[in-house]
Amino acid sequence: MLPAARHQAIVDAIQRERVVRVSDLAQELGVSLMTVRRDIELLEEGGLLERIHGGAKLPGDVSTHEPGFELKSTQLTAEKRAIALEAAGLVHEGMAVGLSAGTTTWALAKELVNGPRITVVTNSVRIADLFHYGASTGSVRFGSTVILIGGERTPSDALVGPIATGALKQLHLDVLFLGVHGMDATAGFTTPNLLEAETDRAFVAAARKVVVLADHTKWGLLGISSIASLDDADEVISDAGLGLEAQRVLGERAKLRLASL
Repeated sequence: MLPAARHQAIVDAIQRERVVRVSDLAQELGVSLMTVRRDIELLEEGGLLERIHGGAKLPGDVSTHEPGFELKSTQLTAEKRAIALEAAGLVHEGMAVGLSAGTTTWALAKELVNGPRITVVTNSVRIADLFHYGASTGSVRFGSTVILIGGERTPSDALVGPIATGALKQLHLDVLFLGVHGMDATAGFTTPNLLEAETDRAFVAAARKVVVLADHTKWGLLGISSIASLDDADEVISDAGLGLEAQRVLGERAKLRLASL
């Protein structure tokens, strides 16, 4: 394979997988590890990728930007609904269920709103409103109990900070469904908001079981603050677009489910 074609194959693999290993690239391209390392060095100089230990990833700085709820709610809607449907099967009558703020957990809330009667603990105003008014009819629904914790409101409509964290320390959850900004093999599950990370850590500490809901685009994204390591998740539910390397890493650290579209 000519160098130009090899370089394009490496870039294509990184755009598809977000994170790749040198050994996998060498096997796929039929070249030596040293050749792949030299190719990665050249591509990094051109700004097409970023070298990491043992491989490469999509280029980009650590994120401190938090997109608003309205924008995020219009993105990857099919993937989020598929993840939500998979997650809804884990919820049973009488459970105490934590739902962190986010558009994927909001999609799950839409599936649960007419489901079994549960106690919902959330720091999302949007999710609390769904359970109060109903997902589609707008009619008031009194089936499930909703505990909305207080705090400072973020651009993603999460209530965070010491008030939220203090409330969660008093609660015990059967299962937490956690939405995240990014997933990384080293940094774990991350968010661009420091206070949201603190509140999410309190959610994790309060739960007997932690299920992370994250579509495939979250792999390789890195927020400034870590919520938990990959090992802290009992399960991760993503979609079929998740790359093979991400599947391998996540599957070694937690039970991985891939929702079908």
